[in-house]
Amino acid sequence: MGRRVLVTGLSTFWGGRLAQALEKDPDVDVIVGLDTREPRVELERTEYVRADQSYSILNRIVRATQVDTVLHTFLIVDSTRMSGRALHEINVIGTLNLLAAAGAAGSPVRQVVVKSSTLVYGSSYEDPVWFREEMTRRHSAKTRVERSLLEAESYLHDFAEDNPHVVVTLLRFSNVLGTDIITPTSKALQLPAVPSIFGFDPLMQFVEEDDVVRCLEFVMREQVPGIYNVAGDGRLPWSEVAAICNKRLWPLPPVLTRFAAEPLNRLGIELPPEMLDLLRYGRGVDNRRLKRAGFQYGYTSAGAVDSFAQASRLRRTVGDSRPAYQYERDVENFFRRSPAVVKNE
Repeated sequence: MGRRVLVTGLSTFWGGRLAQALEKDPDVDVIVGLDTREPRVELERTEYVRADQSYSILNRIVRATQVDTVLHTFLIVDSTRMSGRALHEINVIGTLNLLAAAGAAGSPVRQVVVKSSTLVYGSSYEDPVWFREEMTRRHSAKTRVERSLLEAESYLHDFAEDNPHVVVTLLRFSNVLGTDIITPTSKALQLPAVPSIFGFDPLMQFVEEDDVVRCLEFVMREQVPGIYNVAGDGRLPWSEVAAICNKRLWPLPPVLTRFAAEPLNRLGIELPPEMLDLLRYGRGVDNRRLKRAGFQYGYTSAGAVDSFAQASRLRRTVGDSRPAYQYERDVENFFRRSPAVVKNE
């Protein structure tokens, strides 16, 4: 029998991309996707289930579908997307419900993979050059997204200790850039002048969006347990990142920086506190543990920036001609289940 996989956050960028990749894997028999919203990419054999933000339905879904693998892509790492209460509901309560379902008596789950972020390390002047996975941040978490990620990770640690029969993998991804992903960093790099902080030129690290999906597939397929940083080789000064994107810097004052950045909000570019810390101090994480496990990156940090810059230039030249996908349940059910549809073998 093939794998039976549950993907959380199906309507998100990562949930949709991961489900599309799993559909091409002949070793995956069943794919179930949960989210509060309908899928935003076309899927051929992934079954969509609507859930609330806390995933209270998870226990029933796990028992009914007998999934053996849970891929939790729905941890929010961008605090500009929602209120603090909703963020806590998704990151903390949602993760608790997921782990409760995976660890319930008689649960068929034998692998849990969680997509987290290097935000858990923070960013300060006292940081090491490279954070290793066993290291902790130098200062208490100041932002709501960092606190929620740390809390979710603590529950995952307890789950792993209480369920040694389950392969538990925690992936901490660095800043993501690529051809399609939209983040506060990518939005900032689209501006005519890229925000920076006067007197600081921090070293940045990136991971390309294709490597993110490939990494999630890799740890699932190879049953790799443990905690792993995921980031491309090398770091770049923020000024060099802007130069690759053919942009000049717009220095913000080093004091009262958040107030000075307020005009960007009117342009739809909100710089969350954790990003302002990054623009001041940068961050580097050691990626060697995942390499030793057998994963091979397709892009360095500089390669991820270059991939993003090329895609941005192409969009400015020719625009984005791809039609937007709209999920329609009746249409999906017809093509998947109607005897009138001729299946191409």
